[in-house]
Amino acid sequence: MNEIRISPLDAQELAPLTELIEMQMREHGVKSSHDILRAALSVLRTQPEQGFVLSATCDHSTVGVAYAARILSFEHGGWSGWLEELYVLPPWRGRGVGSQLLAAVIAGATERGWSALDLEVDVNHQRVIPLYTRNLFEPVNRTRFVRRLRAQPGA
Repeated sequence: MNEIRISPLDAQELAPLTELIEMQMREHGVKSSHDILRAALSVLRTQPEQGFVLSATCDHSTVGVAYAARILSFEHGGWSGWLEELYVLPPWRGRGVGSQLLAAVIAGATERGWSALDLEVDVNHQRVIPLYTRNLFEPVNRTRFVRRLRAQPGA
């Protein structure tokens, strides 16, 4: 396998990263809008204090993406992060791409002074739990709820 390169979001990667995030949304049964996802990625380019996006590429193809959002957390005592997305194309899974992306997210959060990283695992994606536990993430006994405040994009 050729070398995987992890890099921050740049303008040339907006289209392939938008596609990967759309694939992630579909895998999780979430309807999404291409235009809204692309606009959100553009916001992160102009407002990097809100979080960061990393891409994983190999042989000039984008094979993975990670997005960590900055949040002000009372629980963690200051700025922390929410690992909103970590997605690797199915043919690239099990090849270390997710591990490299996660290591880069942890490094990026540490560089920014964030006190913690939170994430959730979809009940149908339990295969990723070993990745997180190997990297010292601990399960939290909670049930997540959401209330939509506006129509879901693409719905």
